Amino acid sequence: MKGPPMARYKATVRSPWPAEKAFAFMADLRNFEKWDPNVDHSKLVSGDAPGPDAVYEVKVMAAELCYKTREYDHPNRAVVEARTKLLYTRDVIEVTPTDTGCDVLYDATFEVNGLLGSVVNPVVKLFFNRIGDQAAAGMETALDGQKI
Repeated sequence: MKGPPMARYKATVRSPWPAEKAFAFMADLRNFEKWDPNVDHSKLVSGDAPGPDAVYEVKVMAAELCYKTREYDHPNRAVVEARTKLLYTRDVIEVTPTDTGCDVLYDATFEVNGLLGSVVNPVVKLFFNRIGDQAAAGMETALDGQKI
């Protein structure tokens, strides 16, 4: 039997930035703390940033996470994941050019693993939307854009 679904948050910000510039900013997780108020710090620990081999150490609230780049299709899509014994998170960034700049999709999932997850994941989903809204507001500011 499948466990409770993970928490998920999706937001798209329309930005006047050129797609290449927006992708370079969002795909480089060293910029995480510039737009997500829940990130305390982020640093590159391995590989080229941004890039297919990039690995980042990210402190989100009380958790230290090691994000590994799983997909990197410059300048369109980047996927990063972090997994610990307790947590799993996956962030997808997709940038689509428009006539006036670009649309930036941020699609984040979060899950508590194991037996604890079956108890707390439904509660986590309730709080994840609030955390996601804060990140989306930060994206709007950082990208000079507007959530659509």
